Amino acid sequence: MNFEGLDPGLAEFSPAMHSALDPVLDAHLNPSLLQNVELDPEGVALEALPVQESVHIMEGVYSELHSVVAEVGVPVSVSHFDLHEEMLWVGSHGGHATSFFGPALERYSSFQVNGSDDIRQIQSLENGVLFLTKNNLKYMARGGLIIFDYLLEESEDMHSLLLTDSSTLLVGGLQNHILEIDLNTVQETQKYAVETPGVTIMRQTNRFFFCGHTSGKISLRDLRTFKVENEFDAFTGSLSDFDVHGNLLAACGFSSRLTGLACDRFLKVYDLRMMRAITPLQVHVDPAFLRFIPTYTSRLAIISQSGQCQFCEPTGLANPADIFHVNPVGPLLMTFDVSASKQALAFGDSEGCVHLWTDSPEPTFNPYSRETEFALPCLVDSLPPLDWSQDLLPLSLIPVPLTTDTLLSDWPAANSAPAPRRAPPVDAEILRTMKKVGFIGYAPNPRTRLRNQIPYRLKESDNEFDNFSQVTESPIGREEEPHLHMVSKKYRKVTIKYSKLGLEDFDFKHYNKTLFAGLEPHIPNAYCNCMVQVLYFLEPVRCLIQNHLCQKEFCLACELGFLFHMLDLSRGDPCQGSNFLRAFRTIPEASALGLILADSDEASGKGNLARLIQRWNRFILTQLHQDMQELEVPQAYRGAGNSFCSSGDSVIGQLFSCEMENCSLCRCGSETVRASSTLLFTLSYPEGSSCDKTGKNYDFAQVLKRSICLEQNTQAWCDNCEKYQPTIQTRNIRHLPDILVINCEVNSSKEADFWRMQAEVAFKMAVKKHGGEMKNKEFALTDRRKDLGSPEGLLLCPSIEELKNVWLPFSIRMKMTKNKGLDVCNWTDGDEVQWGPARAEEEHGVFVYDLMASVVHILDSRTGGSLVAHIKVGETYHQRKEGVTHQQWYLFNDFLIEPIDKHEAVQFDMNWKVPAILYYVKRNLNSRYNLNIKNPIEASVLMAEASLARKQRKAHTTFIPLMLNEMPQVGDLVGLDAEFVTLNEEEAELRSDGTKSTIKPSQMSVARITCVRGQGPNEGIPFIDDYISTQEQVVDYLTQYSGIKPGDLDAKISSKHLTTLKSTYLKLRFLIDIGVKFVGHGLQKDFRVINLMVPKDQVLDTVYLFHMPRKRMISLRFLAWYFLDLKIQGETHDSIEDARTALQLYRKYLELSKNGTEPESFHKVLKGLYEKGRKMDWKVPEPESQTSPKNAAVFSSVLAL
Repeated sequence: MNFEGLDPGLAEFSPAMHSALDPVLDAHLNPSLLQNVELDPEGVALEALPVQESVHIMEGVYSELHSVVAEVGVPVSVSHFDLHEEMLWVGSHGGHATSFFGPALERYSSFQVNGSDDIRQIQSLENGVLFLTKNNLKYMARGGLIIFDYLLEESEDMHSLLLTDSSTLLVGGLQNHILEIDLNTVQETQKYAVETPGVTIMRQTNRFFFCGHTSGKISLRDLRTFKVENEFDAFTGSLSDFDVHGNLLAACGFSSRLTGLACDRFLKVYDLRMMRAITPLQVHVDPAFLRFIPTYTSRLAIISQSGQCQFCEPTGLANPADIFHVNPVGPLLMTFDVSASKQALAFGDSEGCVHLWTDSPEPTFNPYSRETEFALPCLVDSLPPLDWSQDLLPLSLIPVPLTTDTLLSDWPAANSAPAPRRAPPVDAEILRTMKKVGFIGYAPNPRTRLRNQIPYRLKESDNEFDNFSQVTESPIGREEEPHLHMVSKKYRKVTIKYSKLGLEDFDFKHYNKTLFAGLEPHIPNAYCNCMVQVLYFLEPVRCLIQNHLCQKEFCLACELGFLFHMLDLSRGDPCQGSNFLRAFRTIPEASALGLILADSDEASGKGNLARLIQRWNRFILTQLHQDMQELEVPQAYRGAGNSFCSSGDSVIGQLFSCEMENCSLCRCGSETVRASSTLLFTLSYPEGSSCDKTGKNYDFAQVLKRSICLEQNTQAWCDNCEKYQPTIQTRNIRHLPDILVINCEVNSSKEADFWRMQAEVAFKMAVKKHGGEMKNKEFALTDRRKDLGSPEGLLLCPSIEELKNVWLPFSIRMKMTKNKGLDVCNWTDGDEVQWGPARAEEEHGVFVYDLMASVVHILDSRTGGSLVAHIKVGETYHQRKEGVTHQQWYLFNDFLIEPIDKHEAVQFDMNWKVPAILYYVKRNLNSRYNLNIKNPIEASVLMAEASLARKQRKAHTTFIPLMLNEMPQVGDLVGLDAEFVTLNEEEAELRSDGTKSTIKPSQMSVARITCVRGQGPNEGIPFIDDYISTQEQVVDYLTQYSGIKPGDLDAKISSKHLTTLKSTYLKLRFLIDIGVKFVGHGLQKDFRVINLMVPKDQVLDTVYLFHMPRKRMISLRFLAWYFLDLKIQGETHDSIEDARTALQLYRKYLELSKNGTEPESFHKVLKGLYEKGRKMDWKVPEPESQTSPKNAAVFSSVLAL
């Protein structure tokens, strides 16, 4: 290699830093180290100690295969066999790391890890190697490149690390805590306090963490909570080493003597099943290291520092014949490790040598090692010089190695995208002189260029609008889209991470610290979550929708009222709109409008969410208007009562409808006027505004007035001319709505440029207006301080940051003129001083609208983006939830809810945050409507009802409806159980470490609901046993666990009592509202799938009543066998049997705990339960004969009534 171009300053580095490459020994080192070692006179570095070729390795017996010098004269501090490749890693006291490849110990890499501290532990990972020093954790590639360098506090003195999974690491040392570090984020995630300081050794099994302390103790800790489960006092002096295999733990260490510490020749062995010590094992060497080497038996390898090694069984006797000697170059052995295949042992001594002992001539370090990459030989010096000035020079003179791998120049499809040429813009002169005849425009040729000559401008601004000038991704790829760096974290799409427990251990409080309820996003078509929140926080809509109840099975107004009721009851816990979206999917109009997204389209983000949510907005208002216009008195749900709106309109129409006159004027002079109404308006932008680069200012009020009083030329039928003619169509307003809904229609770069340009013009005007009064990122009082007692003297000047990207006003003022015209202007708080209060002006047809919500589209090219809402939550909501009278703007991003400054609601950075929908409400809107909620569900829903099944007979009846004298009261007990079927299978993936990651949980649907009387003469008799009819395709009936068979849910062939989900839902809602207490087993999941929010004080779940902290949950079948001597759930589950059993278990709980007054005695009962369960492996003995409670004599006698 040519060294002429290297930096001459490199020669000034001290050779001591690279002692492993220097053949000359330091004067302070032991001269005997080089006995029998011949140094090359040419100065080549010492590579290895030669091994005689006559060495014979016996199969099954460990013998020395190779010895090699890692670093001359520097003691080896740690050795480690790589878990992924055939490599051995060695760390020295000088902070140097060296790796050797294969059983021949060929030097692979060598680099400095730390300049002063010794390497104390090495752990290999898939992409690199972790090195632990005193107060530093370094992750390096196998070639020596640094991946990350994590510096701990200077006071730390770390000695051990433990990899608990692929991305989590525990680090311990001489201090009184253990750190948990996330390798993905390289951050400390947890700090566990340790009662006994000095954790120098850590091990892990599938049951415990094991921590070895310098005091001689070994503590066993829980895998989840890290709390101490047990502790062994192994040695009185100090602990040297320990290892765990199966149910055995073996340890060696030092005992206290009169003269000090002495090496104890008794190994302490513990049985982890009984948690006690068994007979100590006496050995014939001074043990310093020990490892289990389980091949055919669980034998132990015990190593002394002098080089003696003995094999023995942990429960047998040590035989002196099993001792062999390692011949270290130095006086002491410093480290010892065993390969994963148990075929190789590695020893490191105090003089820097490594000894490899194997039980076969050609050992492997791992059962399945991947191929190791080696550096290609340098070809630079052998290549001929090339003269780039010669045009005919063949580039084939540069040899390229033959490879089957993808070349760097061959970019993957994920990092490249086709960029077709867009059509060039039409010349402005053509647009100016063009005349339209019908739908076709004609203009003279301006002759500015030759015929068929088309210029192309390939600029970033010509890209598709949805890309919004995103930063191009690096060819090597990145974990996170660069575009997201400009997006605030709270606006990014949130996802639920599922574990083995599902959602139970997901921390929703991390995303929502308020008492308002978020909505879960994993349900199909949950893109509308933000709009559901907007409708909920409109107080008149919330109240009037909850007062609605009709007889339609799939009524969006009813389902939305049920969802609003859940949001009312929640105290910060997320809800899900599964029943609402289920009804939404059944409506044909929703499918025809393209509002029903397939799972693949929703996951990949193929749909344009901004257009989608605007179509959904128009659809939901229209659908709610139609649902609430139906005035038939419900028959199936007699508790609904009469409707409260007039026959000609609905409450939705009263709130949102705007009455208009559409005037069509033909060029023949005939005029046609017809009345109509609309529930929302779509913004119409000025023509040619995006081409105007002068920055013409348009107030939002101007554009809104143009959109409401729309005037356009179009082809229409003229009765006078009796043909289609060009007509002028105008729209005049007769009545303004109470809630003004606006679809922004920012669907292309043209509209985006208009918003961006108007925001820039508004910003310049605001800065010019306030002048030097503004201060960045803080408020400043204006000069209007003459009278501090008056309101105008307290006006504040916004900061520069708050004025950026703002064009939207917080308030607008509308006035109906006498000639059917409409005046619209932006309105500020200062205008109220000039024009007077808004309430006084309403008498003259003047109305002030305040911005209440804005729905925005967050752009993300990977997922298609997401939708979030800024909502101004009113005083009534804060009063109910938090007990304060307050108004505040919040960001609603599915289950993420966060208070924000009001200026964020009107700031739209068009690069990533695009407005979609705006909601303006009249001031004092709540005072115009009756906001009392009268629960429309009455007790009659519990009365007998007809079954949907055609073949159902009385003989098949499994329940007795409640009589009038049995109606439940507050505090009554009701046994509940539900069975489910699967609509969509779970989507999961297997990680490289073998663990399963749930991407999307299975979608369940309730199939059977049973309620059992909890008191009275008919206690234990069901009064609800409904099978739920479903129109969606069932993937799995789960017959083994649910007892539901194909055909049970089909009205044509079912013999069960079949009903609709809405009918049964109303029954459960009535029971909840009346205040009964539900008793069941695993009710949390049942209520979640049924989509009910039940207050916690109304739920008595036997899963938690018979549960000890940090222990497993116990099945209903085992509890019934243990406490009640009942054998249930033999072949399948039966919900009547399960509900009745749960009631009996609750009675047993009250009996054992003395109605909860003696928790200590009940705790002893639970300990006996868990001990019995462990002995029985939580399995119930097979019954001799199965008798179902449904065939019991008492049940038959009641049915005979």
